[in-house]
Amino acid sequence: MLATLIAIPIFGILIVLQTTLVNHMTLLQGTADIFLLTVIAWALHQRVKTAWQWSIIAGLVFTFASALPFGVSLIAYLTITAITRFMRRHTWRIPLLTMLVLAFIGTVVMHGFSLTAIKLSGNPIPVMDAIGLITLPSILLNLIFAIPIFAIFNDLANWLYPEEIEV
Repeated sequence: MLATLIAIPIFGILIVLQTTLVNHMTLLQGTADIFLLTVIAWALHQRVKTAWQWSIIAGLVFTFASALPFGVSLIAYLTITAITRFMRRHTWRIPLLTMLVLAFIGTVVMHGFSLTAIKLSGNPIPVMDAIGLITLPSILLNLIFAIPIFAIFNDLANWLYPEEIEV
């Protein structure tokens, strides 16, 4: 319960950081997505039991702050959480490497959902321009931000979900 409640002020702080600081650190037209990286880092932790709740909170907060059609961010973050939980169970046991791979995959998924929603709403965006000017630079920025965000939320998860010591 505490882990779910603490997500609300955390994503409140993150939305302020995303809109004021991170969005101004651009590479071409791409920006980092600290919401995406936080959802991945949280869902990747072995003892975390609230990954889906954090994903929903992140999706709702980001939906209200972005210009995307309603619910696109929520669906994208839930999809990314599903991919992260699957990979955590079925693939590598090296969390930092998995975080970097998932930052790449998550960026592609998020931008895929965003581009599809924008196209369906009638705004003509050339796909190759979107990939070259937005998605690829965003992948690079997300890979740079992935390591510190992983470290921060891994420590938070260890604090909220301490390892049980057998006596």
